[in-house]
Amino acid sequence: MSAPPMILMTWIFQVSSSINTPCLASIDIFCKVIDNFGDIGVCWRLARDLATHGQAHIRLWVDDLPSFKKIAPQLNVALDKQDIQGIQIQHWGNEIPAATEAADIVIEAFACDPPAAYIKLMPHKTRLWLNLEYLSAEPWVESFHAQPSLQNNGIVKYFFFPGFTEKTGGLLREKNLLQERDQWQSSHPAQKTFLQPYLNEAQILLWEQGAPVINLFCYPSAPLEELLGALINAAQPVLLLVPEGVAPTLETQLASQLKAPGTHKEPPFSDLYIIRLPFIEQSQYDRLLWLGDLNFIRGEDSFVRAIWAGKPFIWHIYEQEANTHLIKLDAWLSSSKTSLPVASLMRAWNKADTSLSFAALLQTNFFNHENRKKWEAESLDYCQNLSKNNTLSVSILKIYQQMAQKV
Repeated sequence: MSAPPMILMTWIFQVSSSINTPCLASIDIFCKVIDNFGDIGVCWRLARDLATHGQAHIRLWVDDLPSFKKIAPQLNVALDKQDIQGIQIQHWGNEIPAATEAADIVIEAFACDPPAAYIKLMPHKTRLWLNLEYLSAEPWVESFHAQPSLQNNGIVKYFFFPGFTEKTGGLLREKNLLQERDQWQSSHPAQKTFLQPYLNEAQILLWEQGAPVINLFCYPSAPLEELLGALINAAQPVLLLVPEGVAPTLETQLASQLKAPGTHKEPPFSDLYIIRLPFIEQSQYDRLLWLGDLNFIRGEDSFVRAIWAGKPFIWHIYEQEANTHLIKLDAWLSSSKTSLPVASLMRAWNKADTSLSFAALLQTNFFNHENRKKWEAESLDYCQNLSKNNTLSVSILKIYQQMAQKV
């Protein structure tokens, strides 16, 4: 992702003269589902978290209800309007419902642009209009965060960048998430109860005896053969948890590698267990990451959740043309001060450096006890340091207060 073109740098804020306090009554979030549930995943978490910070009415506009239902099973796709967990869900079609009113805060996720009819309703009502951008650690983000652009309807839209520093909008994190994580991670019964629907008794026993749990969530371009090679030769049982639909040929690849010349293990004697998981809702996915000894994650939403898990993780970044995603990867590796061994492992997984052996790096960093402890400490320290910054929701509400007080 490269820096956007220069925008109108005029600090103008159009509101009705009758509004002279930062009172907040309503928030509208607009989301278009693109792929992989990442966009709706972020928006659904944001809507629920904003609801915990006050009494504002939250409305989430979504264009693809069947996709949304995957992460919100209670959703009724036949209804254009419904309430779930205190959030009003509005199906975003070609027309907006009659008697629709614009909200005090309007958040368009990832430049999706609200409907034209809605934009006409915003003057004299909307106090803050944000374009919630994609997450990036590139240095230019800080200077573009919260910069304004005057729109044709007379309202100023602000470019709002999530990020990893105090000069950005921060990361999405629920108020008590880390305390809840610590409590859950200290409860063996809670973890066992979580695993029991997915693992058989023998696999549960292996887990209790110390077999590492590795979560695999990746894009199709991942170097899976190298991963399997490292896990086959790990000299210990490994529980590899993989969502349905991810790496669909993984089992076939494993069987082929086990039969390859020079491989000493033959089915069913491999100590690598591939366990397929059904699609699970977000709070359960968080627990899956809290449980993992190593989390392979992809995209943006699961990336942030892996950070808050405080566990070693390997990020598979969403691929872009001309390898611009690798610039984004290296920017994060630099800003996070990721140690060289882990950074090399991360770059090898993303094929940023084909001279590196991912299998050898994984063996060295994860299956070496001393190195794994260093990686675990590094991951937890990074989580704790980032938790000192304002969260995404708090940053949004703070900029709203600042703008409203200028009126």
